Amino acid sequence: MAGLMMAPRMSLAKQAEAKDRIDDLMARMTIEEKAGQLNLMNDPFRWRPEGVNPGDRLDSDQAQTAADIKAGRIGALFNGVGAATTRLVQDMAVRESRLGIPLLFAADIVHGLRTTFPVPLGESASWDLDLAERTARAAAVEGGASGVHQTYAPMVDVARDQRWGRVVEGAGEDVLLNNLFAAARTKGFQGDDLAHWSSLLACPKHFAAYGAAESGMDYNSTDMSEVMLRSVYLPPFKAALDAGALSVMSAFNDLNGVPTSGNKWLLTDILHGEWGFAGFVVSDYTSEAELVAHGFAADGRDAARIALMAGVDMSMKSGLYLRHIPSLIQTGEVPIARVDQAVRRVLMTKAALGLFDNPYRGSDVAVERRVVGSRDHLALAREAGRKSIVMLKNEGGLLPLPKSGQRIALIGPFGADAADVFGPWSIFKDTDLAVSLEQGLRQALRDPNALTVVKGSDVEAPLPGGVEAAVAAANEADVVLLAIGESSVMSAESKSRVSIDIPAPQLALAEAVAATGKPVVVLLRNGRGMELSGAVAGANSILVTWFLGSETGHAIADVLFGDHEPTGRLPVSFPFRSGQSPFYYAHKATGRPSQPTDQEFTSKFREVPHAALYPFGHGLTYASIDWSETRLSSQTMAWNGQIEASVTLTNGGDRDVTEVVQLYIRDRVASLTQPVRLLKAFRRVTVPAGKSVEVTMPLTFDDVKFMGPDHTMIAEPGLFDVWLSASAQTGQAAQFTLVR
Repeated sequence: MAGLMMAPRMSLAKQAEAKDRIDDLMARMTIEEKAGQLNLMNDPFRWRPEGVNPGDRLDSDQAQTAADIKAGRIGALFNGVGAATTRLVQDMAVRESRLGIPLLFAADIVHGLRTTFPVPLGESASWDLDLAERTARAAAVEGGASGVHQTYAPMVDVARDQRWGRVVEGAGEDVLLNNLFAAARTKGFQGDDLAHWSSLLACPKHFAAYGAAESGMDYNSTDMSEVMLRSVYLPPFKAALDAGALSVMSAFNDLNGVPTSGNKWLLTDILHGEWGFAGFVVSDYTSEAELVAHGFAADGRDAARIALMAGVDMSMKSGLYLRHIPSLIQTGEVPIARVDQAVRRVLMTKAALGLFDNPYRGSDVAVERRVVGSRDHLALAREAGRKSIVMLKNEGGLLPLPKSGQRIALIGPFGADAADVFGPWSIFKDTDLAVSLEQGLRQALRDPNALTVVKGSDVEAPLPGGVEAAVAAANEADVVLLAIGESSVMSAESKSRVSIDIPAPQLALAEAVAATGKPVVVLLRNGRGMELSGAVAGANSILVTWFLGSETGHAIADVLFGDHEPTGRLPVSFPFRSGQSPFYYAHKATGRPSQPTDQEFTSKFREVPHAALYPFGHGLTYASIDWSETRLSSQTMAWNGQIEASVTLTNGGDRDVTEVVQLYIRDRVASLTQPVRLLKAFRRVTVPAGKSVEVTMPLTFDDVKFMGPDHTMIAEPGLFDVWLSASAQTGQAAQFTLVR
């Protein structure tokens, strides 16, 4: 029964039953039917949006797709949703095909279906794993009720170059944060019973090292050492699989000269061999066909052979497997055993989803109507939105604002906008659920007429008379809210940016508004760490509001007016300048480390410090928190032992606040050079007004291990720095020695 432990809590009896059923099917399947199970195509029957992928059309040939399903030439459809037609489409496979094998329905449900939650990077700023699991669960409930079985999420690519457009889809630059959010989201999507209609098969993507594409340019090549790959880019995938994920998506990039969708070492040796993965690998959209453009395959037939033999089990959209597997088997270029292996993986996953017992899960229109866009889900979206907001700056305690007694000018392209609140990969969103920033503020203010809204400029273009109108509104106001940043089409797949700054028309708008001398609060909309300069950087207060989804306006108003405090912390570094990219806190020291005194001949750029403007982990509250020095329970750690680190937090304000205590270490001397800091743990802590709280966190032997030259985790005796701090650039280190 090796390799059959598929679904969380799938009983041995169920596994045996599934194996017998699949053995019977396999014995009766033709080669074409086997290839069909590995063929994933667009769903032309159920509603899906345009423009999700290259060449998508709503007028796909329904007649041809229906014929292919009935002939056993399609095993799965993707990006169609809707309970009403789920039974109709599934009937083609279950009742009208020769073997009656149910279809697998998949979709890009990345951060919600109709109810949209904050983009994954924004939600990761909450540093709240329970929240991430709950939003993934809600997304699964809506997706499952709409006839979906698998989601192409979570994205677990570590992303250290903010120029890369897909930073927005993950958990940022840190390995630990990515590991923990990968596990939380996987658990949320899959739930306690994968066969239940409310659970979605998770599909961590993109395997692997896609987030390290050269120069942050999407789809670009990746070149790195195996130590770096295993230390940084593989662990989040392992975390998702350990949490129960049963499918994996291969990536677009090549890795050290071998495209990942044709990389047997990754997809077979590591994934199935080292890690014991029993699920299936699906290609990204035509990524196996793109082996030809990579210069790795001669043609489509060759690409199908390479991808299949490397370990890609299911082909997305290209049709290459259906077209070429029969002839590849006939010529002996692909052994039938490999095709059978891929088919078994797919069929066992369908069994784990309960599709053989209940192929019509997700076809109950009444259930769909009840759960999609429900009040509970909208309340969760609002909670997730406010917990994702990060306050970078608050000079003079300008925030929170009072709900009355001030005239407020809301200026910028995102003030009244309700179309762009959702962010990228919100392809099934319900636009009727969108709460704009203007709507949220007006509902929160005691006098809605105290708010004046002026656009001022478009996102990437000036508006005639826009700046003048904005200046006039600012002059009449007591405080200005500047709603600026990126649109969702600037921070997404294929949207890499050379410069990660605010577009020039918005910068000009900010400068003109700042010249009025009125207090300015920047409400930054973004899907990456950004370069902030001029009047934007100089604003009195700055809130990072990401793309917060359906409840955007309410969530921002909750924090802006102080009904809730800002609790978010940055999951990415904000560099001083775009040219620092890639910049991340866990960098190496080099032989000539940068010095605070700005000495010559050290590792830094001429124009800026070798640091972040706003570092990873940074975020302010509505109170002044004093941090004591880090204290250790011992100056030595025994081999296989542990010590404790403590810090005292004192709240000098008049309201309770939440801090995120972050535990970092540095291995001072190692056989492979180590980062200047590395996050090992964190804890969200409530600090009551006027009180002090002592926080103690364990530091274990496992925490001091690192990836050694032989690609195993090792520890070495020596000196370590330890910080309990508010960010990756603050705090004073304590030290201990690891002794054997």
